[in-house]
Amino acid sequence: MNSRTFVILAIASLTQATLAVAGDGPDPSSNTVVASAATAAEFAPMTRSERFRNYLRGLVDPESFLRAGAVAGIRQAEDSPKEWRGGAEGFGDRLGDAFAEHIIRRTLQYGASTALHEDNRYFVSGESGFFRRVKYAVVSTFLARHDSGTRSISFSRIGGDAGAAFISRIWQPRSVDSGGDGAVSFGFAIGADAGFNVFREFLPDLKRHFHKE
Repeated sequence: MNSRTFVILAIASLTQATLAVAGDGPDPSSNTVVASAATAAEFAPMTRSERFRNYLRGLVDPESFLRAGAVAGIRQAEDSPKEWRGGAEGFGDRLGDAFAEHIIRRTLQYGASTALHEDNRYFVSGESGFFRRVKYAVVSTFLARHDSGTRSISFSRIGGDAGAAFISRIWQPRSVDSGGDGAVSFGFAIGADAGFNVFREFLPDLKRHFHKE
């Protein structure tokens, strides 16, 4: 646990240093003030302050707790890592581990996306057809928007997921501290990103359905 605390504090310090240098002004590549966009057609780039607020919200939003809880529950059921055993204490270790990975992932994504002007927010497709929308949601896992609205490979998301998966090997017990275990964790993170994107795509429909009842 000491290694995990050290990693989190180190990343937090780097984040604060980045903010001190960057300031709170608008992103120099963007002349548009962002509005809250619901669909891809309404995309507008974020300013630096909006990007930072989005990062902070992502650290402690409901999705982060749901994701960490789900990961901890799956690993508890699989008894992985076996050194943490079962019971409440084992679940607490796994939950802390999952949340630490989440913080590292979000922080790495924030730093890289700021430098590369990538926007990893999800915007619903606005299209019709179940399979077309699912395909859009899954493909969006690997793509980021730039200030012009065009999309390309999201180096910040993929790099953040990979970085968190392998950095977390630092504090893992011996049974799960290999590169292969890191690759499995990376694949799980990408899969979770895709799953949440599918949920976000259909969430407006679910809201409309329940409001009618």
